[in-house]
Amino acid sequence: MHPSIYAGAVTDAWEWDPSLYSGSAEYYARGRAAYPAELATAFAAELGLDGSGRLLDVGCGPGSLTLLLAGLFEEAVGLDADGAMLAEAARQAAGAGNCRWVHRRAEELPAGLGRFRLVTFAQSFHWFDRPRVAAAVREMLTPDGVCAHVHASTHESVHPAIAELVREYLGPVRRAGQGVLPDGTAGGEAEIYRAAGFHGPRRFEVPGRVVTRTVDEVVAGVFSLSSSAPHLFGTGRAGFEAALRRRLAPAETFTVRLREIAVDLWFTRGC
Repeated sequence: MHPSIYAGAVTDAWEWDPSLYSGSAEYYARGRAAYPAELATAFAAELGLDGSGRLLDVGCGPGSLTLLLAGLFEEAVGLDADGAMLAEAARQAAGAGNCRWVHRRAEELPAGLGRFRLVTFAQSFHWFDRPRVAAAVREMLTPDGVCAHVHASTHESVHPAIAELVREYLGPVRRAGQGVLPDGTAGGEAEIYRAAGFHGPRRFEVPGRVVTRTVDEVVAGVFSLSSSAPHLFGTGRAGFEAALRRRLAPAETFTVRLREIAVDLWFTRGC
């Protein structure tokens, strides 16, 4: 048994805690594939975005989607509960004068942030008190405003040895912060949006693509995940990384196909 297995107070009933992505911010931008420019083009075409209005990206992490869409709005606001993620977002945004970063939990919305033309959830909605957040967001939209739920994966495992090694170090059940997610993250978001008063969805898609990742990027990708965030390994972190690099050798690059990106648009009135 590795020394990091079951480090911390793991409980059966999962609740969010600030350690969810602890230590992951520095790895996120390097380890995750960037959202493609075609996604911004599709958003602009679907919603007639013309540089006016405001964007709120909830659970923005290091600003991956916020920064992609910021040029389509007067102001882009990224909100996240992880201060290190926001610091990385600010670093990535150097020179983007219309971006603002807010360190709050989604459950604190509306938080005096005002009204928005578009609110986005990209790989984040499942971490929240979803009925509460969806209801708050609906009231924050302008009369013609839209909430977008982005179904995407910016990370795909490139080698079966990765999951095997994570299980060796962290145990067989998926870790998340100080708890576990034996059944994965929650689904069924459509019912939650409708219960909050949204209409829809109207869906558009951006095709999948092939990306090539270096070993360093693959390692960063592993540490960018909540299920294998750096803090979870405790004193075994260096040993885990060394073992991971050995198992990935002798390959220097890996090619992986990312799935298509599907975006569900939810409206405050019939669309």
